[in-house]
Amino acid sequence: MSDTILDVKKLCVSYRGEGGYNHAVRNVSFTLGREKLGIVGESGSGKSTVGRALLRLLPTAEITADTLRFEELDVLKLREKEMLKVRGRRMSMILQDPKFSLNPIRRVGEQVSEAYLTHFKCTKAEARAKAISMLEAVQIRDCERVYDLYPHEVSGGMGQRIMIAMMLLTDPDLVIADEPTSALDVTVRLQVLNILDKLVSDRGIGLIMISHDLNLVRNFCDRVLIMYAGQVVESLKASELHLAQHPYTQGLLAAQPRIGGGRGRLSVLNRRPEWKEPIEVQA
Repeated sequence: MSDTILDVKKLCVSYRGEGGYNHAVRNVSFTLGREKLGIVGESGSGKSTVGRALLRLLPTAEITADTLRFEELDVLKLREKEMLKVRGRRMSMILQDPKFSLNPIRRVGEQVSEAYLTHFKCTKAEARAKAISMLEAVQIRDCERVYDLYPHEVSGGMGQRIMIAMMLLTDPDLVIADEPTSALDVTVRLQVLNILDKLVSDRGIGLIMISHDLNLVRNFCDRVLIMYAGQVVESLKASELHLAQHPYTQGLLAAQPRIGGGRGRLSVLNRRPEWKEPIEVQA
């Protein structure tokens, strides 16, 4: 089996407006193996748009690429009926906030088991057993009780674990995590990241972590892509983030508060027009 799960070359995402096309993502290229890849940047830089484009979840957008290959599949050539067999089964996405991702009028266990029932031929009892086993894997105690709760009856941290269980239940090869811990406090965030890290490592999954938290991707991911104005401006190892060469990445790092650091004003990022010019970054 090839170690390359995803191969993306010159991915572009555009939306038609009154004055023509608005380019949300421009010529993004990268490969993904069985590793953890972070995509960071400010709000509006195109991070989440890239993740949704990979899953073909942008029905009003025009998506083009020289290459958009997931394992043996050419994603852009798949019909929607074929994509339904891939989305949620072989590629899945952990969304940002369980309060908005879980159906409030259905029990959480039913929503988890539905992911299995959709993609595998099995009985409801078998799907329930698989769901409870997965809830145990994400370290939820008293899974039988939690299975029958409604979303408003679980905490934010437990809701996020339920979302992770739902997305990993089908044993996908690629998981896209779109700021999965931004709504959690620091202690719960570390617990969720440790669970996700163990599951990804044990199952050999490729993970794309979308975040605006540089410290998170520095400590959690293997590689990092920095996005600005819809394109990748820099790619480097997560452990070498402090060696970033692009002034945008340097500006993001300088704007971070540091525990024990000075109490002076933080640097303000001075955006330059030339950063929007097309560039080629090997990622």
